[in-house]
Amino acid sequence: MKKGVHPEAYRMVIFKDTSNETMFLTRSAAPTKETAVYEDGKEYPVIKVEISNTSHPFYTGKSMFVDTAGRIEKFKNRYAKKK
Repeated sequence: MKKGVHPEAYRMVIFKDTSNETMFLTRSAAPTKETAVYEDGKEYPVIKVEISNTSHPFYTGKSMFVDTAGRIEKFKNRYAKKK
């Protein structure tokens, strides 16, 4: 393998689903400054995701409303009828 091609920081990280607070541990080189304690009692870097397999309608079989950025409220405020 060529040297310098792969990132040095390939490590165990927690991916946290912000819609239902589910966490899973895997390896990644994605940069993050946040950390959290996992089920095994060890502290790992955390990468937050909006949708994972525990909240995506394809995997869960049910439709679920996820509004993490307040987009609906922003839309309603912007286009609300003014009296």
